[in-house]
Amino acid sequence: MTPSATTTADRILLLLKSRGPMSTAALAAALQTTTEAVRQQVHKLAEAGLVRGVAEAPSGVGRPGQAWSLSARGHARFPDRHAELTRQLVDTVREVFGEAGLEQLIARREEASRASYLEACRDLPDLAPRLRKLAALRDQEGYMARLEADGDDWLLIEDHCPICVAAEACQGFCRSELALFREVAGPQGHLRREEHLIAGARRCVYRITPVTGAQPKMGDTAG
Repeated sequence: MTPSATTTADRILLLLKSRGPMSTAALAAALQTTTEAVRQQVHKLAEAGLVRGVAEAPSGVGRPGQAWSLSARGHARFPDRHAELTRQLVDTVREVFGEAGLEQLIARREEASRASYLEACRDLPDLAPRLRKLAALRDQEGYMARLEADGDDWLLIEDHCPICVAAEACQGFCRSELALFREVAGPQGHLRREEHLIAGARRCVYRITPVTGAQPKMGDTAG
């Protein structure tokens, strides 16, 4: 399945992937259809093992309601870029070249991404446009990325990690990406990771707090 899926069932899976657990009513509202139509689709997805029921957090008096969440099989419907092969390649590099060789591989990937990201941001001196461009680039790479405002801050949200298996095998990939994002933000934004898929979260979320009065350096917007 891809983010461009158009069937009702695939749209439900995409919503649960991008927004987390949702009730039948919330899914119906998001899809602009009836709860009965969604209920029928969700039951089929549950029978197929793609979704599972979870208890909603209590919001007052009464028993908590039920929400729907992706199962492991449901998460597997999204592209993983040949997860098993990726893990094997990482393990092979570590075995043949050692940790130093693996670090060189990560550094080379970081250099290529840096050149691509900073070139794309060359003519974007302000923080918000650079972050929007970064989110767009990451989305094109399969991370289901988007940028959202949160008060005065920005949130870079990635609902999917196409290199998750590689990142689990070597968290240097995650360290490298965090450094790259901070470089794109530059001195105008303080960036920190708030949610991390590898640490058990359902997605990765980065908070960028604007730094008042800071000006971009030449290296922040040029390759």
